[in-house]
Amino acid sequence: MDDITFHSEPPSNMPTMVVAFGGWVDAGEAATSALRSLVRQLAATPLATVDPEAFVDFTTIRPIVRLNAEGERTIRWPRIALWTCLALFVSLLIPTLLLALTPSFESIRRVAQVMVAVVILGAASIAFAVGVARSQWQGKRRPQAVPWWTIAGAPFEATHAIGVFSQSIWQLIRGAARDPQPPENSGRRYADVLADSLGQPGFRELMMVATDLDARGDIVAGLLREPYRHDFIAPRPGRERRAEVLDLAGAGRDHALEIMAAALSPPVVCEPRLVTFASDGFWRGETHRLCDRPGAVIRLFEELAAVAVSQVVVVTAVPTAFAPHHLRAPRLDIRSRLGEFLAAAEAAALHDAVNFARLRFDSCYVIRPAHNPIGPFDVSGAYDEASDRRHSTGELLERGYEDAYHQFIDPVVGASGDQLARANSREPSSLA
Repeated sequence: MDDITFHSEPPSNMPTMVVAFGGWVDAGEAATSALRSLVRQLAATPLATVDPEAFVDFTTIRPIVRLNAEGERTIRWPRIALWTCLALFVSLLIPTLLLALTPSFESIRRVAQVMVAVVILGAASIAFAVGVARSQWQGKRRPQAVPWWTIAGAPFEATHAIGVFSQSIWQLIRGAARDPQPPENSGRRYADVLADSLGQPGFRELMMVATDLDARGDIVAGLLREPYRHDFIAPRPGRERRAEVLDLAGAGRDHALEIMAAALSPPVVCEPRLVTFASDGFWRGETHRLCDRPGAVIRLFEELAAVAVSQVVVVTAVPTAFAPHHLRAPRLDIRSRLGEFLAAAEAAALHDAVNFARLRFDSCYVIRPAHNPIGPFDVSGAYDEASDRRHSTGELLERGYEDAYHQFIDPVVGASGDQLARANSREPSSLA
């Protein structure tokens, strides 16, 4: 590495390297001229130069004398240099351009060693940057694993969905605040606004469930009015309620949006959310990993039944029961495989939860689409073989609105029309 002089710090992402060798392999200087043109056209910046003394045989490769536009004579010596640039033709990634004027196989071997060293340096920079980012994200938890798994992490991220949800909540409660992004205490502010507005139009009690991977159980967070709040946090036989209950109207109000974020994080395929509990609480300031669980809907219904809820309206993307002759070709990519399993687990859990709800509640309504080809991870939509077209998430929401309209609006409007028709039929006719 003593022969390399770096002019700038190597970028952390160097996925592509374009190489041109000079000398006898460069017929008509086609390769080196093309690479020089790329360097000029793409405004590449110098990255490093290599001392040609150990790589170029000056007895066979001599300097070139040329005349410039002013008629002055210039001498161009053989050189080995590296540039970096941001090029659209490589998908906006930073490639490394290597121009090597080498006349012999020995020189090619040495230049190849330089190339390998540069590639290793780039890979190490990427690994270091990703490792630092993940260590900062993981906060106080120190994972124990092979460094490769620490760098690789989970295959998917729920950060975008959580950000959209948090941003929507913040727009509802920000009031006169000028900050467009949710601040760190936005969860506490949301719980305070909801607690102060309970009973007013548009504000209702809140209950959420997430799974605590470290406690091997569920965390139930609720914001309820009295006397339901007392029943919610009261001790129950066979359970340590202090370990599994967060009172969002009390000491747990700081965790409102954190529990929501955990409920939006699918298990295994996404990194769990880190929640640090209060130092004076049951968990004594520990930081636990929380995520979603496909069967958590049953636990949610149990908690709702325990606080005297009498009616449940379930909104889900799980379609109605499947029928024969509706098979489709399986999608073999990892996103679809995981999505199919998660969708099947959610459908089975919902089926059991609805059967439980019909026994415990006075009424249970399920709002669902009649057909849904979109998987849990198809955020940009999916192709449907049955209709031979793509379906979007916006269209899925419209199907949910239609089902709610048919269940709640049509019966009321239809009954009103029937009553009006009967009333009109009892009026005396003007022709009588």
